[in-house]
Amino acid sequence: MKLIYGISDKPKFGQLLIFALQQLLAILAATIAVPAVIGNGMSQSAALFGAGVGTIVYLLFTKFKSPVFLGSSFAFLGSMAAAFAGGVSASAGYLGLIIGALFAGLVYVLIAIIVKLVGVKWIDRLMPAVVIGPTVAIIGLSLSGNAIGDAVGAAKNADGAFIMDAHAGACLICALVTLLVVVISSVYGKKMAKLIPFIIGICAGYVVATIFTLIGNATNNEALMIVDFSKFENMQWVPDFTFLTAFSGEYDFAGGDLGSYIGTIAVAYIPVAFVVFAEHIADHKNLSSIIGHDLLKNPGLSRTLLGDGVGSMAGAFFGGCPNTTYGESVGCVAITGNASVITIFTTAVMAIVASFFAPFVTLLATIPSCVMGGVCITLYGFIAVSGLKMVQQVDLGDNRNLFPVSVILIAGVGGMALNFGAITLTGIACALILGIITNLVLGVKDSKKKETK
Repeated sequence: MKLIYGISDKPKFGQLLIFALQQLLAILAATIAVPAVIGNGMSQSAALFGAGVGTIVYLLFTKFKSPVFLGSSFAFLGSMAAAFAGGVSASAGYLGLIIGALFAGLVYVLIAIIVKLVGVKWIDRLMPAVVIGPTVAIIGLSLSGNAIGDAVGAAKNADGAFIMDAHAGACLICALVTLLVVVISSVYGKKMAKLIPFIIGICAGYVVATIFTLIGNATNNEALMIVDFSKFENMQWVPDFTFLTAFSGEYDFAGGDLGSYIGTIAVAYIPVAFVVFAEHIADHKNLSSIIGHDLLKNPGLSRTLLGDGVGSMAGAFFGGCPNTTYGESVGCVAITGNASVITIFTTAVMAIVASFFAPFVTLLATIPSCVMGGVCITLYGFIAVSGLKMVQQVDLGDNRNLFPVSVILIAGVGGMALNFGAITLTGIACALILGIITNLVLGVKDSKKKETK
């Protein structure tokens, strides 16, 4: 695609701050959702701080050539829960988060060393376009339920149907306003509007949600109360960093043995790290196609892995959450055409600074999920379309190409996730593994479409 700002371009300072804020808004909901889901007193501000630090670490390792933000990884939710389950005291649980992140990071470091020694040609063999393209598409499609659920303010029941509540109507209106404003700004906007469609859309959705909330408060109609302004009553001014809790107090382990506890953490984190490695490659392949530059060759897969791994360690040290490259960030780059790495760096600095400014973090936290749902429909959609574009030049008339793509799409959309105790193979990981196996069994590289004159 045509980029407005390339990797090394530097927007003007005022524009840079606005672009960084847009990236921050794109990744915020998911980044602070992980500590909220885990609970146990985990700090959302600290997670935001850790994401900023982890991203800066990643940029340093990749020599400022890869424009993507690192945020809290959902893949490690089960692993983090295991850390708290094995540590009876708070200090032990938080220590487990740090130990687990170290294990996960070391997996990345080990793979990076192997890649450095043997190169990346095996990646092209295992994951050609017929494998990586539909996998990237699945990353976007697998998140579609989250986007729609947020948009209508509902969750799914056991049958997969959304359970609508009283807020659904107002939420859907806010989501649609946000979505349409983002689309119109991106397509018909002039100059700056094309570069900040998410900020414009979120502001429009937030205004509509606020109007609904004010009317609801005035008429005592809870169905219209979408924005939770009560969050301002208990603002957290200073982040509760993970290492502060981990290295204070007494340690009390469920089994009474530190060795067995560390073993439990290792089993919970290490296998997941190998799964996230596959998603790491998919994200960077996708980003490479967007910016027109192969990141697996320059700065190199070994550097992106080291950046991701060490960045995860740093992020967990401060915020408890291992980090990973964010599809929302990649989608933001794709839609706006802004691949400036300095924008990502500024976003990381902004995240660190914002984590200490409670009113700002709280204001961002009050953005209704329905508004973010409207934004995410476009973000996740662009990820899916980016993956399909990779398959566009592949000859799907050849069954040897058709079958790997078919297997990945069906396994991924069908949600073929597998659980092995505390270890979960996500639908994306299962789809990718099946696609790789199918491609290897067929034993051929994907053939390109024949150009017609």
